[in-house]
Amino acid sequence: MKKQYKTIQGITLFLMLVFSISGTAWGAGFPLIFTDSGGKEITVQAAPQRVVSLVPSVTEMLLRIGAGDAVKGITYHSVLPQETAGKVIMGGFFRPDLDRVAAVEPDMIFYADLHKDVPKRFAGKDTLLVQLLPSSLEQSFAHLALLGSIFGHEDKAAEIIAEEKAVLSLIARKTAQIPGEKRQRVMRLMGGDVLMAPGDDSFQNEYIRAAGGIAPEFGRTGNIIPVSLEEWRNFNPQVLYACGGDRTALSILDQPGWKEVDAVRNKRIFFFPCDLTCRAATHQGYFTAWLAARIYNEAFGKPENFVLPEQVVSRKPIPLEVPYLDKAEIVESDIKDFRNKTVLLHLSKPMQVVSTLEGQRKGISTVGNHYFPPPSWGLGHQQGLAALNRSTRKVLGLDGKSTAMLFTGADMDNLAVVKEAYRDMEVTALVTAGVMGNALRMAADEGGFYEPDSLDKERMNQKKPGTINILLLSNMQLSPRAMTRALISATEAKSAALQDMDIRSSRSRRSNRATGTGTDNIIVVEGEGTPIDATGGHTKMGELIARTVYAGVQEAVYKQNGLVTGRSVFQRLKERKVDLSTLSRYFAGKDGNARSLRTKVEQLLLDPKYAGFITALMAVADDAGKGLVQDTAGIDLWCRTIAAEIAGKPVALPAPYSTEQKEDPLPPVLAQGLTALFSGVAEQ
Repeated sequence: MKKQYKTIQGITLFLMLVFSISGTAWGAGFPLIFTDSGGKEITVQAAPQRVVSLVPSVTEMLLRIGAGDAVKGITYHSVLPQETAGKVIMGGFFRPDLDRVAAVEPDMIFYADLHKDVPKRFAGKDTLLVQLLPSSLEQSFAHLALLGSIFGHEDKAAEIIAEEKAVLSLIARKTAQIPGEKRQRVMRLMGGDVLMAPGDDSFQNEYIRAAGGIAPEFGRTGNIIPVSLEEWRNFNPQVLYACGGDRTALSILDQPGWKEVDAVRNKRIFFFPCDLTCRAATHQGYFTAWLAARIYNEAFGKPENFVLPEQVVSRKPIPLEVPYLDKAEIVESDIKDFRNKTVLLHLSKPMQVVSTLEGQRKGISTVGNHYFPPPSWGLGHQQGLAALNRSTRKVLGLDGKSTAMLFTGADMDNLAVVKEAYRDMEVTALVTAGVMGNALRMAADEGGFYEPDSLDKERMNQKKPGTINILLLSNMQLSPRAMTRALISATEAKSAALQDMDIRSSRSRRSNRATGTGTDNIIVVEGEGTPIDATGGHTKMGELIARTVYAGVQEAVYKQNGLVTGRSVFQRLKERKVDLSTLSRYFAGKDGNARSLRTKVEQLLLDPKYAGFITALMAVADDAGKGLVQDTAGIDLWCRTIAAEIAGKPVALPAPYSTEQKEDPLPPVLAQGLTALFSGVAEQ
């Protein structure tokens, strides 16, 4: 730890000296001179206007600080923050299409050391080539500050740095209470056929140490290194964590010798979003807190170990024009040491509400939607709903008899507020939505929670969070009948929004669009004014409810998950668990060049024609799976035509690619299309 601390100090001092020697301080203007991660001195004369970022972590930084207008191209591996959804894709991170990059005429390109062709292609041109690849968390903060200076967003960069460092400091205080003998040996699990881990100098091991864990030291450096069985046994990890892309490594853990370590025996293997585990960008503290809470879940849940007082820390008004609403606000509070956020609607008088979480209730003067951040998810679920509700209301100073509350893992910063009107009639919907964790298709996916069985309750608590919560208000008085019927109108609109966005079921991604998530809830407020007794599809009130919910769900999904209807074919393939690397290895065979094949296919899919071919087959595959398309002879002809066009000659297509995954096989129509695409490229 001392060695790591000295390294961080050295990096920080080095960067300070570079700026001091050049005569340029942070935010002091241009020219701005610095040395990048490749050891090259860079001089920036003015803020760049046309930037291509081939590095997802840099892309995230640029968009988070507000420099998105200058970003003209990214790779499809960039999915955070939500603004990436509107950016032009230059291909994949490993082999971007440099012709597309050149067409943008960039004045700055951010690239990685593996992008060997970038300096060859753009050397000598009026394009600044910059590498910013942090090897430590402190260096990532320095890069963030540097980007703030380059693009004139120093204040926003400083704000992000301060927020993330505050969380790191909090976790350091919390883990300082854990005795040395109870510190857990933690390892980042990577690889596929061979078990891998980050090298000793990787920031990923620094994440482990920042979370209070003991990271392995294998005596080798680098982004990723192989781990021998002897090293594995000697370290004997107590906790393993990985991202979704590392699930292939799990097969190794079933083998003798590998499965005998504590983490495997005790089933302490956790998965996190790859955008957090694999990057040091703008969520350093956020991810460290989440990781620490999983490692030390029991200790973090004990009140005697809390280091912050449980209290409200801020209130921010929400501008809403509803006649019977005294005020609307987002309240931030510290609960169990982590920052929670709540939307609260304070009614001018007690009213009836219908809640899908609590049923019909009277005398309600406050309606709320409460967000628990990821580190709190396990802590809160262990309490049970009733206790969770009580403890939350206590901190917020709310009375249980007069409060109706919903709970979610979707951040209130991503709240969507939509209003629709017709003549004197108005409806407002406040929506939060997270659909990447437990989206489901009702009547197709299995429900795993059998209430009488306590074991199943525990299994349910382990599911990934993801919820669509809706608060509905109108400027008229809904009868009990109208309130309950509004639930159907809102639910149908929610499902329509998900269907039209092609949000996939998390249980059966390849076959089914989602109709909702497993934990969705709605509160309908009675309101006051003209009495209304009907809210069905043939009524204006029902129409307005549906329109607000539809628009609100789509906006909230964009804000929370960065998904839009026009997202790339690469994202939509990923959502169906279609991995281009796996397909490339399959079609290249033992003697083929899988990497070259993947690069060519990626470049092909950048062409709207071939992207449209695959996305069209996605839609046909869904309809064929439902029996709406029964004869696919036309699809066969289309696939042969496309393959021949790509190859420049007739191609004998092999049997369609299919996976061995029995629970969620690749639909035959989509498999045909992918087979045509890869076969055509392979025959070029």
